[in-house]
Amino acid sequence: MAGVSVGLLRSAVPWRTFRWYMGQRHYSGTYWSATMRDHVIYESRLELARLVFADFDPSVQHIVAQPFLLKTVVDGEVRKHIPDYLLITEQGPVVVDVKPRHRLARSEVAFTFEWTRRVVESRGWRFEVWSEPPEARLENIRFLAGYRRDWLFGPALLDELRRLDLDGVPLSQAARCLPGRPEPLVRSAICHLLWTHDLLTDLDQPLGHGVLRRSA
Repeated sequence: MAGVSVGLLRSAVPWRTFRWYMGQRHYSGTYWSATMRDHVIYESRLELARLVFADFDPSVQHIVAQPFLLKTVVDGEVRKHIPDYLLITEQGPVVVDVKPRHRLARSEVAFTFEWTRRVVESRGWRFEVWSEPPEARLENIRFLAGYRRDWLFGPALLDELRRLDLDGVPLSQAARCLPGRPEPLVRSAICHLLWTHDLLTDLDQPLGHGVLRRSA
């Protein structure tokens, strides 16, 4: 662990392959990430939620699923653990484990995360345990993710919207700000600019109640 470089981990492939079996209770799949311009795997709906949040975060530069296997001796026994994600951010690497909140109190889960935290932080990296996010924020970011594919939006329309003063304009009215353009097209472009953080709004309330702000 002390010798592995972040550059090497950028090119890592997932440690595990998908498993499907009768009665499986978790939901696996792949998500096309705008950050990666490629698909990234997940093994549960909660992991997918964390992945969408990472894709929406402008500080995240690279995402690696199941980036490595940690193996060490703790209390005289060999312990193994594969973190869910490695996020390479502007502030440095973040190793992420995703776990439902109701399982965090289990002794074996707490034990694994504690020794994992010590190993990760020994590199000066950050370790994060991620559980269910606020429901409104999750639903809003999940909705905006539908507008993440930049090649679907005309550059001229996006530039027109960037030049407008939309500070304080209710999101429900913003699609009418360019009378010469079809409202559905303008509305979708505004959602893309919210995804890219060119425009901002309060994501902790329903989008229909939001007011637009320009990014700083």
